[in-house]
Amino acid sequence: MSEFHRSLRGACERGDFRVLHYSLQRDHAHFVVEADSRHALARGMKSIGARLARTVNRVFRRVGAVLDGRYHLHLLRTPREVRAALAYVLLNARKHWLQRFGRVPPVRLDAASSARWFDGWSNDRSSSEAPRDVVPEVAGARTWLARTGWRRHGLVDPSEIPSRPAHTRKPV
Repeated sequence: MSEFHRSLRGACERGDFRVLHYSLQRDHAHFVVEADSRHALARGMKSIGARLARTVNRVFRRVGAVLDGRYHLHLLRTPREVRAALAYVLLNARKHWLQRFGRVPPVRLDAASSARWFDGWSNDRSSSEAPRDVVPEVAGARTWLARTGWRRHGLVDPSEIPSRPAHTRKPV
């Protein structure tokens, strides 16, 4: 995990592309990003994919493709959508735990996500888990929606179990 954290620090803010939050699972990853254009999004996602592939190959001492070369895109347009996406990404491990083991998982922040850098938890204990002397591997939001707009629908409770997003994802 620390290999990916180090790699992502170098790519989380590229001027026109920012990784705001992420979650890595056994067979997929989720990212909340901001991009100034479709071109910036495509370049940024290509960079993240390459970094993730290099990290996986280095850690597991393997070579070859890691990702299938595509990603799903959903533009977040409302404060409610952003709040739901943040909860879904940051608490995705809780959803998978429940599906896998059939019981509610313990309440703790997912080490394979950017949860420790998130400042929108509904309790103070969660935000105190961010290391003070480490540079975050995520960028600060620039848009109103991602910075403050989503808070209109409440802070995120770390004990939530996110549901599947209501929107339909389309491959890009």
